[in-house]
Amino acid sequence: MSKESVAGRAVVDRPSPNRDERPADAGPVDTLVLHYTGMVSAEAALARMTDPTARVSAHWCVGEDGTLWRLVSEERRAWHAGRSEWRGRRSVNDRSIGIELVNPGHEHGYRPFPPAQMDALLDLARAIVARHPIDPRNVVAHSDIAPTRRQDPGELFDWARLAQAGIGIWPEDAAPPVQAERALREGDSGAAVRLHQERLRAVGYGLVADGEFGATTAAVVRAFQRHYRQARIDGEIDAGTAAVIGQVHALALGQS
Repeated sequence: MSKESVAGRAVVDRPSPNRDERPADAGPVDTLVLHYTGMVSAEAALARMTDPTARVSAHWCVGEDGTLWRLVSEERRAWHAGRSEWRGRRSVNDRSIGIELVNPGHEHGYRPFPPAQMDALLDLARAIVARHPIDPRNVVAHSDIAPTRRQDPGELFDWARLAQAGIGIWPEDAAPPVQAERALREGDSGAAVRLHQERLRAVGYGLVADGEFGATTAAVVRAFQRHYRQARIDGEIDAGTAAVIGQVHALALGQS
């Protein structure tokens, strides 16, 4: 156990060999990426993230009981994001801190993140954003930066609570009433599709605003819904999702 602490919480060092130096020209760390482990237990996840053959890691892991494990120094690059993009930058690992939250994930019995885990995460996240110039709009999910591949930490994660603590952004009205008009969906095209693509791209999603509602746009919309409209995750843009996209777009622009 480390002598260091986070808001009075002991830090348990579990060093991972899966790390390297951040590129010299990468710039400051400015992004915080949240994941879930997606494995049957904390020990299984820690074993994988410290296995040199797995070539995956994170800077931190937070147990369901609030335990804080440090795997990689924040000065080094951890291998948590994979193929990713946010706000026009790829290789998100270069400038980010990765936090894994112990949770079995959608494949092994996805469940809510318990209060002890969320409390510990808030303490850790506050400490991280105090150390690094992390813009609130750069507090993101793994699914936000890799929407065609990932869905973590998923729709049960309490993003609103983080934003209330000054970590990330959250719309004031995250679920406005749904109107009766037909939702935009995969296969649609036109100016309305392009407008929402442009707004999602301005928020940070890796998306081409071509006016064609293809599979990538649907994946991005699902990722957006998992973060900001968790009651409806269908990859379609109904009036409610359109309204939330507009709210988050306005908040993101206000941070720029």
